[in-house]
Amino acid sequence: MGAVSATHQYARISATKVRPFADLIRGKTARQGLNALAYEPNRGARFLEKVLRSAIANAEDRGVRNPDRLKISEARVDGGPMFKRVHARARGMANLIRRRTAHIHVSVDAPELG
Repeated sequence: MGAVSATHQYARISATKVRPFADLIRGKTARQGLNALAYEPNRGARFLEKVLRSAIANAEDRGVRNPDRLKISEARVDGGPMFKRVHARARGMANLIRRRTAHIHVSVDAPELG
């Protein structure tokens, strides 16, 4: 069986806030990844946890028998498009506010038997 993936595109969070958690779970089993994210009190961990649960559910739908033994083969967070806003400042100046988005990708793969 090949890798099964799930993505959350245009997530309303900066990619830099989610990337450390992607690094945390990459290479672990699905159960270890969920346990690692469950005790992180950050919003970025919640986003990544939902995508990981979705990837596990996609694998179950494809017929994987033991979803807890799945290995997280890819956990990647890319920057998405930005909403750009203008914030008025003193003396007629303006600052640009960038509301950032992220694309969160998680792939799980069945471990090799042998």
